[in-house]
Amino acid sequence: MDRRILINLKIDGKDIAARAGQTILDVARENDIYIPTLCYLAGTTKAGACRVCLVEVEGARSLVASCCMPVSPGMVVKTNTEKVRAAQKMIVELLWSSGDHNCLTCEQNGNCELQNLIYWLKIDKPRFAIEAPRYNQENTNIMIQRDLNKCVLCGRCIRACNEIQVNEVLDFSLRGSHAKVGPAFDEDYINSACVFCGECLQVCPTGAITYTQGKFAGRPWEMEKVRTTCAYCGVGCQMDLFVKDGKIIKVAGNSDYGKPNEGSLCVKGRFGMDFIAHPDRLTKPLIRRAKGEELQEASWDEAYSFIAEKLAAIKSASGADSIAGLSSARCTNEENYLFQKFIRAVIGTNNVDHCARL
Repeated sequence: MDRRILINLKIDGKDIAARAGQTILDVARENDIYIPTLCYLAGTTKAGACRVCLVEVEGARSLVASCCMPVSPGMVVKTNTEKVRAAQKMIVELLWSSGDHNCLTCEQNGNCELQNLIYWLKIDKPRFAIEAPRYNQENTNIMIQRDLNKCVLCGRCIRACNEIQVNEVLDFSLRGSHAKVGPAFDEDYINSACVFCGECLQVCPTGAITYTQGKFAGRPWEMEKVRTTCAYCGVGCQMDLFVKDGKIIKVAGNSDYGKPNEGSLCVKGRFGMDFIAHPDRLTKPLIRRAKGEELQEASWDEAYSFIAEKLAAIKSASGADSIAGLSSARCTNEENYLFQKFIRAVIGTNNVDHCARL
C-alpha cells in the first residue's frame, strides 16, 4: 500500500487527511485529539490488549481499539461518547480491582498511567471487590524490583524486551486470572537470561517494575529531570537523570532526541550511577613526586606539566618506542582520534591501542 495516499476521515467532527496504513490512534495523536492508552507502546507490535483506547466508529458493530484499527476513506470516529466512556470506566475499574494498587507506598505514585486514567475518568472507587493475586515481591537483585500484584498484563515489558532490545527474556505464562509476566519457568530476573538493560522498567505503566535503588529515595514530583549524555562509552546515548538534593535517584533513556539510542539504555547507562557520589572517586589529579612517596593532590596545570616532563625525559633517554598509549572506549571517536594522533605525531611511535580491542 502506498503510504503517500491520503485518506479523508472525520474524528469528533473534525475533517482530517490521514496517510494510508495509519491507525485511528496515530491520526488522533497527530491532530492533538486525546485517546487514552495503556498497552500501546510506540515502535512495537500493536497488541490491542487493554482496550482502554476504544472509540466509536460509525457503522461498526461494536467499539473498536483505535491502536489497531487502520483508517479507511469516509470513516467517522467519535472518541468522547457515553458509550466509549462507560466502556473505558469498566475496563479501568476491572484493572484496578484485580491488583494491589496501593498508591501510598508505590514508587510510581504521581507518575502512574493507571492512576492518571482513574483520575481522568473520575472514578472514586471500583464497583468490584479488590482481589489482589498476592504474589511475592521480587527483591533478589540490586537493580530491578518486581511486584506482579501491580501488573495490569499490558504486555509492554514483553514487547520492549523482545522487539526493542531483542533479549527475548519475558513472556506471558499461564492463562485467565492466573496469567502473569516473567522469564521462562517463572524464574526471577537474577536466575534468568536477563541482562538488566532495564527496558522493561522504563516502559511499565504502573509500579509493577521499579528501580530497587530508587525505593523510598524520592517521589516523582520531588525530582529534577536533567537531560545529559551517557559517559560510559562514545556512542552518545541521551538520558534523563532524576535528581533530588544533588543525588541521582534513577536514570531513564531520553526518546525525544531520537538518535542514537532512541530512548534505550544498557545496564551501565541505566544503573551504573553509584560512582558519581562514591567516596573513593578521584576528583583531583594525584601526583607521586618521588619514588616511594604518597600520592599528593595537584592542580591540573601541575599534572599536565608533570606528564609532559616525564614523557619527554623517557623519550630522550630510551626513544619514542619505549612509550605506549592505551585509549578508552568511554571517549568519543573524535577524542580517540586526537589521542592516537598525539601518540603518533607528537610522541613519534605507533605503540597505541584501544581497550575495546583487547
